[in-house]
Amino acid sequence: MRRLLALMLVLTGLLSSSPAVADSGTVIRRTSYGIPHVLAGDYRGAGEGLGYAFAEDNVCVMAEIVVTLAAQRSRWFGQENAASDLYYQRLNRSGVVERALAHGPSKQARDLVRGYVSGYNRYLARKRVPATCASYARPITEIDVWRRVHQVAGLTGSEGFQEQLVSAQPPGSAITAPARVAQEGPGSNGIALGSESTTGGGMVLGNPHFDWADTFRFYQHHVTIPGELNVSGAGLYGVPIVNIGHNESLGWTHTASEVHTITLAKLTLVPGDPTSYLVDGRPHRMIAEQVTAGGVTRTLYRTPDGPVVEDDRALQWTESSAFVLRDANLGNLQVVDQWLAIARARSVPELRAALARHQALPWVNTLASDSTGTAYYGDVQVVPHVTDSLRARCATSVPIGLVVLDGSRSDCGWGTDPDAVTPGRFGPSRLPSLVRRDHVSNMNDSPWLANPAAPLTGYPSIVGDVGTERSARTRLGLDMIGTNRFSLPALESAMFGNRNLTAEQGRAAVVAMCQANPSLPAVDGQLVDVRAACAALAAWSGTGDTGETSRGAYFWRSFLVLAGRPGNQLWQVPFDPADPVHTPRGVNAADPGVQRAFAETVKVFAAAGVAVDVPLDALQQYEGVPIHGCRGPEGCFNVISVPGPPRPGMPTGIPHGTSFVMAVELTGAGPRMSSLLVYGQSADPASPHHTDQARLYAKKQWVKGEFTEREIARNPDLKVRWLR
Repeated sequence: MRRLLALMLVLTGLLSSSPAVADSGTVIRRTSYGIPHVLAGDYRGAGEGLGYAFAEDNVCVMAEIVVTLAAQRSRWFGQENAASDLYYQRLNRSGVVERALAHGPSKQARDLVRGYVSGYNRYLARKRVPATCASYARPITEIDVWRRVHQVAGLTGSEGFQEQLVSAQPPGSAITAPARVAQEGPGSNGIALGSESTTGGGMVLGNPHFDWADTFRFYQHHVTIPGELNVSGAGLYGVPIVNIGHNESLGWTHTASEVHTITLAKLTLVPGDPTSYLVDGRPHRMIAEQVTAGGVTRTLYRTPDGPVVEDDRALQWTESSAFVLRDANLGNLQVVDQWLAIARARSVPELRAALARHQALPWVNTLASDSTGTAYYGDVQVVPHVTDSLRARCATSVPIGLVVLDGSRSDCGWGTDPDAVTPGRFGPSRLPSLVRRDHVSNMNDSPWLANPAAPLTGYPSIVGDVGTERSARTRLGLDMIGTNRFSLPALESAMFGNRNLTAEQGRAAVVAMCQANPSLPAVDGQLVDVRAACAALAAWSGTGDTGETSRGAYFWRSFLVLAGRPGNQLWQVPFDPADPVHTPRGVNAADPGVQRAFAETVKVFAAAGVAVDVPLDALQQYEGVPIHGCRGPEGCFNVISVPGPPRPGMPTGIPHGTSFVMAVELTGAGPRMSSLLVYGQSADPASPHHTDQARLYAKKQWVKGEFTEREIARNPDLKVRWLR
């Protein structure tokens, strides 16, 4: 392998007019838009190159991640971070990551992380750290990175309950239980096309929707270990793997699944003792843990199943009951080996074997296609073993949208399957999957309609539902696929077509209604002049494009929110389980509630000081660059989640939405890929790679992928760095 690597390095040097080397060090080639291509002789070298490159672009973000996971945010970012510090201090003291390390990751995974740490620290030692983080940036350790891996695995589980976990206190405490605030979680679109739906081999469109302003951004990279690994795509900050990407013959993406990876248990407390609970009539004491972090000392409680959790509504800790949270991803560090196994798979059958062998994907569906034109969908991930019969027998009536089981009975705990990699989970054979030659897709609904021609049923309800209304975004995605045969340019065009399904099906009726009624009554009976809003909707293009033709788009978005409130008959044609792809549809503009919502929307815009014909450019910006797209509930595929209706002082940034986009075609001659990392490789506003791809995105242009050594060497912006 060392000889092969040396030959490849020589070739790279000759083709790029850079001095060739004859050793097996690690080389980082950066192509246009700052995308690093790391070539190394082993996993440690690959990790070192990636860690160094990531530090060049995002040294301060990694420093912030480490501070957060070390329970030190309050020290550097203010006392309002005390809950975060208490949460991570408790987690760190539990030793869960260290125990998982003792039994888990492979040598390759450990070497990759070890190299990543070395590369980051090498950069830190050689370069001046920006003043913005100089006070808290420090050399990182392997445990820092493994803690980040664990954080990513728990992103849709315990991580979302930090305040509720560290504020849970027995009745009579002066600490107030916090409210659970609804937030945009990870979302995504994924389409995998087989040979019957393309003009060639398989194709994959990956389109994750994540927050833009936090540390869970994507970083694009390409890693090659000759004869062992050759993978290109993007991974979340601080984790040295490709989450969404392709190799020579397989492309894959993920979408956030509907699986409940956590469950709650409702405890029956011992009368007169709110820190003791009954199981099968026998008393047990909770485990008390004193935790100090962020200048706060607090006694927190847990049982062997997990920590006590409390909010100010359904999950209150009373004299008679309390709730415990159990997370199936607790201790899940196998995600690194899982994604390495995916990256090494060369076909859909090999991918399926890798998913079943590790079963460590934390909260995502998988969609993939290969060069033979075989497409795959699967929800083979971490799933708590809660059967439908157990739910029926043990469910409690707690209105929270989560699985809540009876904690007073020992027979209401998780079961297990013989083929489960980890006890307490469903085995791969019980989870939904589908192989097709035409297409599969997922837009964050359940597995049911991965392909409407072959509906998936029979899976446990904790995985998702069947026979229920699909989101407007799912219905649009299925309509986009239709019976088309896609080329790579056609797939790119579909991604940025910015169709708005509800506008296509309902705008004309609403415009006709408001043109016939220039004044409409609001909820209070007051007549509201709606002529300006009506004119804006009539002139609007009906898409999520920016520019002058976007005037009216934001009004439509806001109107739908108010029109969709309970009591209004929004849809002309209601949901029909026999026609789930095309229903519900049409806006029922004759409904008095819908008409009142139109008038109320005009009033809300006036109160916020926002014109009813405000263009999207004025609201959807990234560092001054207009960002096209619209919200999923409108029936938009290219999601940009700027909320409506407006409010005074509303910011103009992008809180959440399309982040990394990958369209890849798998052919017998190798992969052809186009991509965009919309917010760029660097979170540093001073970096040239902070807005360069946003400007491309604004013009609906793509970055053409470079995968072979010859393609990389011919890049006009090539820069080479050797780490000896």
